Amino acid sequence: MPRSKLEMYVDILKVLRQKRPLKLTEIMYKSDVSFTIPKEHLDFLIKQGLIEDHPIGEVRVGFAITQKGIAMLKYLHELKQERPIVEEDRKQATISHNNVLE
Repeated sequence: MPRSKLEMYVDILKVLRQKRPLKLTEIMYKSDVSFTIPKEHLDFLIKQGLIEDHPIGEVRVGFAITQKGIAMLKYLHELKQERPIVEEDRKQATISHNNVLE
């Protein structure tokens, strides 16, 4: 089953938490996100204040996690500990999400 957008966002945040700042290609490989998707996801995370553009040298742009992003990861980790998502929940969430989009 493919990962949800939320799962991809979390994976990107986890990668940036470990080492920063990172270039787009590094984020793509380390978070196992398709090359066609990362910029869209990074733009969303920037708009939410969870990551920020971070210069790498004079020419390249990297990305770094913010304190808000770190807090979000902590919150999601605690939420997962409180109530682990089981496969049936995941299927139901996918069905609900698809119905909203139709």
